[in-house]
Amino acid sequence: MYPDLALFIAGEWKTTGANGRSEDVVDPATGKAIATLPHAGKVDLDDAIAAAEQGFRVWSRMSAYDRALVMHRAAHLFRERHDRIARILVREQGKVFVEARIETLMGADVIDWYAEEGRRSYGRIVPGRNPAVRQLVVHEPVGIVAAFTPWNFPVVTPARKIAGALGAGCAIIIKPSEETPGACVELARCFANAGLPAGVLNLVFGIPSDISEDLLARP
Repeated sequence: MYPDLALFIAGEWKTTGANGRSEDVVDPATGKAIATLPHAGKVDLDDAIAAAEQGFRVWSRMSAYDRALVMHRAAHLFRERHDRIARILVREQGKVFVEARIETLMGADVIDWYAEEGRRSYGRIVPGRNPAVRQLVVHEPVGIVAAFTPWNFPVVTPARKIAGALGAGCAIIIKPSEETPGACVELARCFANAGLPAGVLNLVFGIPSDISEDLLARP
């Protein structure tokens, strides 16, 4: 069963974008449409930025330990649902089931790995010229990440982008491929079900150049 597709902004699923535009997702084996994918308009991107700013304030202040707990829960849910998600990947991308299953399980491993790397974001003590001075290097989350992923690995590539950002304590707005959106929708659903605070992860689709030019121009 192919999932209902939607934008994910501020912790809410939106089946229609502000501009009312959409496109068909096509099964490459049959050439037939299997779902309708909503496009994000400028209003939706404004909302995603505002949500990410709010999500970042919450997520960046959580301890790396607590962030890792949420990420591990998401990875666990992804493994529990891997068979269905792999079949979604087969339907939208055409990859054989064995490879789709391996990629889906690998996506869960990627999330777990970044969760632990986030806990290991150690700083440094730098020897100073003055013996009375101790210089510290402390790693801090930098802000909001804009991410864009292609169609060829619809699970692993988004998982790396999302988990890398979240493990570092950052919020993210991701635009996966419009040709293979379903697997990433399910990935976002796992994070939401795992208790990720609203706004930390936002998922948008649309005309790639319109989305990227808008997001990359933002401070």
